[in-house]
Amino acid sequence: MFGIGAQELLLIFLLVLLLFGAKRIPDIAAGLGRGIRDFKKAMKDTEDEIADKKSTNDKPEDRKS
Repeated sequence: MFGIGAQELLLIFLLVLLLFGAKRIPDIAAGLGRGIRDFKKAMKDTEDEIADKKSTNDKPEDRKS
């Protein structure tokens, strides 16, 4: 996993614990989860909008001469 071993993960966890404290870690994790979820939703909405515009531009318009 990205070349990070168990010792490195433990060190990162301990640093986060020291910096933020045990009480704030759940709040930080929840905020991070919300941010990731919102980012994924925004990406999906953008992809859907692009696909809709592309399909609209690909359809030949009915023109009466």
